[in-house]
Amino acid sequence: MFRKELLENGITVVMERMTAVRSFTAGIWIKVGSRAEPVSKNGISHFLEHMFFKGTAKRSAREIALEIDNIGGDLNAFTSKENTAFYVKVLDLHMEKGLDVLADIFCHSSLLAEEVEKERGVIKEEIKMVEDTPDDLVHDLFSTDIWGKEGIGRPVLGTRQSVNGIGRDDLVNHVRRFYGTKDTIVACAGSFEPEKLLEILNSKLGHLRRGSEPEPVPLPPFCKGVNIHKKRLSEAHICLGLQGLPQAHPKRYEYYILNTILGAGISSRLFQEVREKRGLAYTIYSFISSYADTGVFGVYAGTGKKKCEEVVSLALEILSRLPETLEQPELDKAKEQLKGNLILGLESTSTLMQNLAKQEIYFKRHFTPAEIIAEIDAVTLPRLRTTAELVIKGKSPVLTVLGPVEGQPFGEVLPPL
Repeated sequence: MFRKELLENGITVVMERMTAVRSFTAGIWIKVGSRAEPVSKNGISHFLEHMFFKGTAKRSAREIALEIDNIGGDLNAFTSKENTAFYVKVLDLHMEKGLDVLADIFCHSSLLAEEVEKERGVIKEEIKMVEDTPDDLVHDLFSTDIWGKEGIGRPVLGTRQSVNGIGRDDLVNHVRRFYGTKDTIVACAGSFEPEKLLEILNSKLGHLRRGSEPEPVPLPPFCKGVNIHKKRLSEAHICLGLQGLPQAHPKRYEYYILNTILGAGISSRLFQEVREKRGLAYTIYSFISSYADTGVFGVYAGTGKKKCEEVVSLALEILSRLPETLEQPELDKAKEQLKGNLILGLESTSTLMQNLAKQEIYFKRHFTPAEIIAEIDAVTLPRLRTTAELVIKGKSPVLTVLGPVEGQPFGEVLPPL
């Protein structure tokens, strides 16, 4: 059963009790990520995420790890372009202990100067790992190629140069500015007693006071064109995309279905045509990246440098033909696939916690699984074709290629679809 409550200091709590499980997951979400950072401090949200695990006035970093391991729990965090989240997953009988540790790292991190310097090195190694993982790196390059080096185009981890410029005072100021009641959402899912949970949260988080939300970041133009990033690799990594829809767009369910049909699975058009029939790539899929005010509808492929042009041309052809070739059996299959993925995912307390938080952040309301399934079932073939035309027809693609590509084989721009 879903409930939405306010703590005594105004923090929003969204929670859903699951009687058939023995686990409990709680997440503290801050509505700030790399998008809201100044260029010179790019990566500060992610840097701070790391620092929260490095000790508090009450616990050392080792003691934090031991307390969670001793109860078989999982304490972790992640940063995105628009949010930062800290979460704990434990057995229900350890709920209070898990919340105590989570609230302690969130509210009382020491941010010691010597730990800042050590963690700076760790983050720079993490950046190097991404640079050495081309199927991750190409997505960061793709985002920057689309939106530039401001706001949404910046990498979540930052750059080695920007991370070098982040000091303890910057981290403290970031907490003071954003980590207050106005920016914070708590999401909980699993086995718990709601009144007991609210009592604990009030005692652990009730001292937090109002912060300031990130100032709205102007949406940069969606840059079309061809971007070649030469690197000595064994294969080329491709991201191809069109401007997509934001998180809360009214046509989002048709959008999800389009993505499912195009490239979200081994029966999808891209996988069947590019890999199974022609053997041009080992990995190919489509993806959606949606934000508060924009998005991208993209395709990723990894292929040999001699097959690169053929893969791009074929992907563009499949994309351009999608609106007029959609058929009812394909729509019916995609609906069942989406519904299955939804229900199976929501059986996990971790996934449900994230779903509750994102619904509150982007919609300010809760959607039950029954509501979502009804919305999926309501998508008709004419509606799907209309959305496909909206997203695809007449749009100019952006192409990012990372790897051993010589010259500019695709020209400077790709023609509109």
